[in-house]
Amino acid sequence: MKLPKHSTGVVSTRQLARQLLAGLTVSFVAISLGAAFGVLSGRGALAGILSAGVIALITAALGGTRVQCSGPTAPMTAVTILLVSAVTGGLLAEHPTADPDRFINLVLLLTGLLLMAAAVLRLGRFVRWVPKVVISGFMNGIAVLIWVGEIQSLFGWWGKNNYAGGITINLAVAAMTLILIVVLPGLLGRVDRRLNSFFPATLLAIVIATAICSFCQLEIQRVSLGASMSSLQDLTTMVAHHFPTEWSLPLLMLALPFAMQLMVLAYLDTLLTSLVVDRKYQFMHQTSETTRPNKELAAQGVANASVALFGGIPGAQATIRSVLILNEGATMRIAGIMVGVFVLIEMVLFQDWIGLIPQAVFSGVLLKVGYDVFDWSPIMSYLRRRVRDTGVGGVAQSNSVTHWAMGFIVGTTLITVFVNLTAAVLLASVLFYLLRHRTRLVDLD
Repeated sequence: MKLPKHSTGVVSTRQLARQLLAGLTVSFVAISLGAAFGVLSGRGALAGILSAGVIALITAALGGTRVQCSGPTAPMTAVTILLVSAVTGGLLAEHPTADPDRFINLVLLLTGLLLMAAAVLRLGRFVRWVPKVVISGFMNGIAVLIWVGEIQSLFGWWGKNNYAGGITINLAVAAMTLILIVVLPGLLGRVDRRLNSFFPATLLAIVIATAICSFCQLEIQRVSLGASMSSLQDLTTMVAHHFPTEWSLPLLMLALPFAMQLMVLAYLDTLLTSLVVDRKYQFMHQTSETTRPNKELAAQGVANASVALFGGIPGAQATIRSVLILNEGATMRIAGIMVGVFVLIEMVLFQDWIGLIPQAVFSGVLLKVGYDVFDWSPIMSYLRRRVRDTGVGGVAQSNSVTHWAMGFIVGTTLITVFVNLTAAVLLASVLFYLLRHRTRLVDLD
């Protein structure tokens, strides 16, 4: 890749400033989603924010994708929820001396080690073998898991306690947040199109909804940071408190299935996003440089192992944030690095304010995240085909979604929701290749 350079061969001040501004802009989105995913995971908003900063910094500095933004993602958080629920539900009943929090961190540490092992074994090239119908299905499954989780929290259904403060108030706050996220980009665009770059809709929605709740003095459940950090000494204390200390074989065998699920998701999330980023960057800057997948996996491994040291949450390369940083004009690694730096600075400066955010606000954010994760395109294509029926002579159009393809999407979604994500990807992929030559099964375009 040819880096933007001044005529003298040195990166200009203006170009460097552009990278810093891109990093600052995306950091607001990263801190918002980090807090939301931290709350959703059960490990606290601070854990999510700290992870957003650390993962973004490490992967941007060491990764195989030059311009990117990594951090906690919906799929990784969905598995973390299952992990936390299993631990609190008695997974460690036969290991009374095992610390639940350290066990979760052991899983995250193993996840990082597995990703590094995948890099050493040069497994990055195999991402292209996962059928698109399978990817579509498990992304839909992730979206469903997010929606179900938030409905549980808002209504108190399926054995889960609803947020304190009353169902009606929390529903209203969640709905208000969701509406703000949807309508704010259009409103800002009418004033000045550039405002959307400086004021991300998600962040603005969180600020406005929180301000309204505080002004109205609503008795509503607020976000739990889970901890606080104001100095390097606090970080050292967190590491000492969270570092896994028990490595017995029985515990490792309990941890390994969860670590495998997280590793597979990080692998898919990261490398599929890198393909999107590569295509977009190549189009924008007329370059042929592509991601070095094994280097990217190694960086993600280091990042996920690092968050285990302070009780964080896992992450991967994030499509929305990576595309956003490109749209903001990022062309150098420093942009992604500064996302992490700015998130960590903002975390220290605004901890007290973050603790004012109602839980229901993040429910609204995550309902929108679920919508963004859900792969609507194949479903809409399939429905349009049903309306048109078939092409001339009863033959389906080449770009339409077939019954077989939709069956795989739905099947993968159901396995994701009712079994687990790893099983969904592995079983559906194997079945796809077994059937593709015996049926009219065609992958998505």
